[in-house]
Amino acid sequence: MDKFSSAGNQELAAIEELYQSWRNHPESVDKSWQQFFLGFELARTNYSPSRSTFKSDLIDKEFAILNLIHGYRQRGHLFTKTNPVRSRRKYEPTLAIENFGLEQKDLETVFQAGNEIGIGPAKLKDIIAHLEATYCRSVGVEFMYMRHPEVVSWLKKKMESTRNSEEYTNEKRRHFFYHLKLAVGFENFIHKKFVGQKRFSLEGAETLIPSLDAVIEKGAELGIEEFVIGMAHRGRLNVLANILEKPYENIFKEYTGKEYTEEISQGDVKYHLGYENEVTTDHGKKVKLKLVPNPSHLETVAPIVQGIVRSQIEKVYNKNFDKAAAIVIHGDAAIATQGVVYETIQMSQLEGYKTGGTIHLVINNQVGFTTNYLEARSSTYCTDVAKVTRSPVFHVNGDDVEALIYTVKLAMEFRQKFQSDVFIDILCYRRYGHNEGDEPRFTQPLLYKIIEKHPNPRDIYAEKLNALGVMTLEESKKEVKEFDQFLEGKYSESEKIDKVNIRHFLVNEYKNYEMPQKDEFNPNVKTSVPAGKLQEIADKINNLPENLTFFKKVDRIVADRRMMMSDGRLDWAMAELLAYGTLVSEGHPVRLSGQDSVRGTFAHRHAAFVVEGTDEKYTPLKNVDENQAPFDVFNSPLSEYAVLGFEYGYSLVQPNGLVLWEAQFGDFHNVAQVMIDQYISSAFEKWGMMNGLVLLLPHGYEGQGPEHSSARIERFLQLAAGNNMQIVQPTTPANMFHLLRRQVKMKTRIPLVVFTPKSLLRHPMVLSKTEEFEKGSFNEIIDDQLVSENLVERVVFTSGRLYYDLEKHKIENGLTNIAIVRVEQLYPVPVEKINKILKKYKKATSLVWAQDEPENMGAWPFIQRKLGHLGFVPATRRESASPAVGLMEKHKQGLNEILEMAFKIKVSVES
Repeated sequence: MDKFSSAGNQELAAIEELYQSWRNHPESVDKSWQQFFLGFELARTNYSPSRSTFKSDLIDKEFAILNLIHGYRQRGHLFTKTNPVRSRRKYEPTLAIENFGLEQKDLETVFQAGNEIGIGPAKLKDIIAHLEATYCRSVGVEFMYMRHPEVVSWLKKKMESTRNSEEYTNEKRRHFFYHLKLAVGFENFIHKKFVGQKRFSLEGAETLIPSLDAVIEKGAELGIEEFVIGMAHRGRLNVLANILEKPYENIFKEYTGKEYTEEISQGDVKYHLGYENEVTTDHGKKVKLKLVPNPSHLETVAPIVQGIVRSQIEKVYNKNFDKAAAIVIHGDAAIATQGVVYETIQMSQLEGYKTGGTIHLVINNQVGFTTNYLEARSSTYCTDVAKVTRSPVFHVNGDDVEALIYTVKLAMEFRQKFQSDVFIDILCYRRYGHNEGDEPRFTQPLLYKIIEKHPNPRDIYAEKLNALGVMTLEESKKEVKEFDQFLEGKYSESEKIDKVNIRHFLVNEYKNYEMPQKDEFNPNVKTSVPAGKLQEIADKINNLPENLTFFKKVDRIVADRRMMMSDGRLDWAMAELLAYGTLVSEGHPVRLSGQDSVRGTFAHRHAAFVVEGTDEKYTPLKNVDENQAPFDVFNSPLSEYAVLGFEYGYSLVQPNGLVLWEAQFGDFHNVAQVMIDQYISSAFEKWGMMNGLVLLLPHGYEGQGPEHSSARIERFLQLAAGNNMQIVQPTTPANMFHLLRRQVKMKTRIPLVVFTPKSLLRHPMVLSKTEEFEKGSFNEIIDDQLVSENLVERVVFTSGRLYYDLEKHKIENGLTNIAIVRVEQLYPVPVEKINKILKKYKKATSLVWAQDEPENMGAWPFIQRKLGHLGFVPATRRESASPAVGLMEKHKQGLNEILEMAFKIKVSVES
């Protein structure tokens, strides 16, 4: 006997009273009682008033069935039929009824627990059948870890009311077959036409194509006007052809072409290329599709896609997250282990980076190159990273096209309702090796014996349609043959194409901008701002609302800035803020993000102030003009790789704006090296893709050790070619002001890498007069203004912070025969201006390049390669594997050696 059967009338009355309270106000009752009251509700019909007792065995069974239902919801995904070519791993305990205190004789008994899954009172065998169909067939679901009851309830109701399936009309089924015909036929055609050539085929996962079509159709029905897609190389050609409708003949030409049209200098392999198009859905809705170019580096494109979507949501769709969405297609090995996946998912709900939810589709072919999935991860599923944000995960049999389409439509509905990520793990296989020339039987002999005999999803579905009387096998074969003949015609058309044409990505966004020129960089644009406008912007920045209270030191910061404007001598922070303020007032959006970027790593910027006693922030640059463009500054999560990728994507579709990513310290950019190598430095040469992103990298040798001294100038200069980037190290506030404004005002878009100062942020010599903002422009070279050119015998060229040490030493030692020239723009190399300066100093017989970095680092290797013919000799720290020393005394010693080499004068350690 349990507590219910032994309860007296008084206790029953008390329980009944609590039960009624729960029914009327469920939110008022502790959640730990929920299960209790559900059981009580289901058992009430078994109450016999004449006996005033419960039938204890039935009540026990009702509770046992509730536990069984919970077991299916929580663990049913472990016992599904989702793997088309392998047996599932065995998990214990199973969902056998005996594990829940039930017996075989209970199967014919009617239980009230059927109400819990929406089928009313039902026999146990029918309850189990319903649960099996919902949670253990072609679709398995992980969702019970989600924390919001309304979300869990929504999913339960959606899935259990439909048994995770949908009954489709014959017309719909023919439509699904049509897309499978395209997917399979395209792969088969390329396989026979271009024997042995790589295509990274989709074979084994062709149901991706009808599922993508279903995502787009359902999304358009729910109001989405634009999808941005990111994916790796596997299946990319199929997606390009059959989803984005890239002409087949253009793809075929990429297999046989020998040269590109003149606009693209280097190009890329066909399965990395991007594309954009506007397609029409079956219901006549127009949807914009963008497939972002992607390198071989798996998952790299994911944060870029997020940045593009966020940018479009803000720029095009008035911050309506229901209008644009991301689709990211992963591989199982990559999503499980690539760290950028975790970084990107951690950003998904953050205010500065959220995009309203991403549809994640995983092509789970159960092998990574040659590595078995059991060797490739410790987690149960490749998608376990989804649990970081408690997103639902659907595991679907990749051979069951109807189950997959049902699931992606449910996922799309979930995304639109809850603006959250959702993951669909498509269990499938890879027909060939990693590429078509690879032999998989070396490493996966058992698996590939099965795969060899396994029919493709098109033929499996054709058999099903034949059995259902929807389409005969003769009809399906006829359609397959006709499509093959159609592709033959497209192949003939491809043979008439002269050169391979890589269509530029984001054509409309960049139609008003000029293409970068490889042999010319002359951004001659006006960047000065009238005095009155500068003062007006400064007044907005330097005056805080009287009705808000701030930390006392904030008042001092603002007062100091007002004093600067009054004195007409501005520091770095004021110059930077004025650049942003003038740009937004002229209609150019500004977005800055990075670790600690609101305040600045070195507490110089203070772009926003926290209102005392609250978490509220006041951002002066949001309040400079009634009609201003947006200004946003965000402290990013502690991530470089994903955040830099996000900002690159954001900048990609905002050519009219200034988008900046700031490293906490410059050397941290190497955590995001893939983004720099594969996108920032090379995207234009590979894909004709312009981008105006700005990187702010704090750099400077100040005795702080190996990790926080060098932003690795040498690495950027090694990547510099064909005017692909601007690499700059400004030394005055005014030059920084003009540089940032030039980036937006010039006619083309090229990434800008700025090595920003640290100690110079407050250096007494690093101030600029307001007149320098009111006239002039960015100075690529700053000549020595304090020497008589006829007396100069030695010219010392330098860049960055070291200039101030050189100048101080020169003045202290009364050296009037040495000119110090600052190279503010390292690349593109201002050759003409350098030559002009050298001609000016006619008596100079010695030419020096001085730098803070070791001889094998910094700009010197690049200067030697580009300007070595001019006869430069280096004044550097000694060659080193590490960028800097750990001891301050060693640092000073190295600096003195630089000064000695630069001036040929013995320098004491004390100096």
